[in-house]
Amino acid sequence: MYSMVMLMIILVHAMFCKAQKTNGPIVLNDQQFLFSATGFYIADVVDDRDDRSAVAWLLPAAQVNGPASKYTLDLKDGASSAIKQFISKGLAVNKALRPITIHIKKLRLDETLQAGGRIDGKLGVVFSFVLRRNGNDVQLIDYKGGSNYVRTWGQQMDVAGLLGNVIQGGMVYFNTWINKQADTNIKLAKGVKLVFTEYTEQPEGDTIYYAANRPIKWTDFQQKPPTSKYEAQVFPSFGYDEEVKMVKGIINIHLSLKSYLPKSACWVKEGAQTAYNLNHEQRHFDIVKIVAMHFKQLLLKEKLTIENYDGPINVQFLDSFREMNDMEKRYDDETSHGIDHDAQEQWNKKIDKELVSIK
Repeated sequence: MYSMVMLMIILVHAMFCKAQKTNGPIVLNDQQFLFSATGFYIADVVDDRDDRSAVAWLLPAAQVNGPASKYTLDLKDGASSAIKQFISKGLAVNKALRPITIHIKKLRLDETLQAGGRIDGKLGVVFSFVLRRNGNDVQLIDYKGGSNYVRTWGQQMDVAGLLGNVIQGGMVYFNTWINKQADTNIKLAKGVKLVFTEYTEQPEGDTIYYAANRPIKWTDFQQKPPTSKYEAQVFPSFGYDEEVKMVKGIINIHLSLKSYLPKSACWVKEGAQTAYNLNHEQRHFDIVKIVAMHFKQLLLKEKLTIENYDGPINVQFLDSFREMNDMEKRYDDETSHGIDHDAQEQWNKKIDKELVSIK
C-alpha cells in the first residue's frame, strides 16, 4: 500500500457558516468536478465504517443554558449511496476505463465546545481505492484527508458543502495519483507481453551458449575423463533470465533464453576424438536448443494474465525440462550412445529438420 496523505484545511470563511436544518438528513450539493477522469471510473462505494449511524455529531446553533447536547446528522440514503450519487453527477462514468471501488474507512465530523464559547469542528475522512480486475480486488492507495474549522454560537457549518469539498479533494488526489502511476505501476497494468532474447556472453568463459556459428570442439572438453564405458560425454541444459518492466501500462516480461554447455563438465577419452563422436555430442546440445525453442513457442500460445504470469511460465519450464531429459535419453537409447550408425543418421536428419523449423 502506498503512503497516505493528510490534507488539513482550516475553513473559517463565512460562506461555510450557514444556518441549516437540524432535523433532516444531509443532502450533498451537486458539484462539477475540477478534472475529467481518463484512467478510471467509480464503479461502487462501500461503507466499511464500524459506526454507520451518522456522519456528523454537532452542537446546536444557538447557545443553551447548561451543557449543550450534540445531535447527529447522516447523509440522505446512507453514506455509500449518497457519495456514489454525488461522484457520478460530478464525474462522467466511462466503463471502458478501470473500475474503482471506494471503501469508506472513516467519515466523521465532530464539534467540540472550547473555552470562551468557541466551537471547533473536525472532519476526518479515510477512503481506500480498490481496483476490480478479473474478479479480484487490487488495493491501490488510501486517501486520508480532513478539514478543521472554528465557529461561534449563532453560526452553523454548511455540513453538506464541507463534505462535498473534502470528497472532491479525495477524488482529485486519486486522479493525480493514477495519472502519474498508470504507465509504470504494475497494479494498474492493462496487459502482458512476452519479449524473448537469446542470451550471449562475451568474451566466452567456461560456458558455451548455443549459437549456430559456434559448434562444440574437442578443445571444449576440459574435464578429466572418469572411469566409464562411454568414450565422451557432455552435459548441456537450458534456462532463462527474467526481467519485468512496465511499458506504457503493459507488463513486458523479458525472457533471455539460455541453452548452455559448461566446458568443465565435458570429457573425452584419449583416441576417441573423431568427427563422428563429436557429431554425436553436438546433437545433445542441439536437442537442448530445440527444447528451449519449444518452450518459447508454447509460452507464446499461453494467455498470460496480469494476476498470474509467472505461474504458467514456471509450469511450462518444468514441463520443457522434462521434455529435454526424455528426449536426451531417447536419443542415447535409440542410437546406443552413437554406436548404431543407422539410428544416428536418422536422428541427425530429425534434429536438422527441427533446427530449421524453429528458426
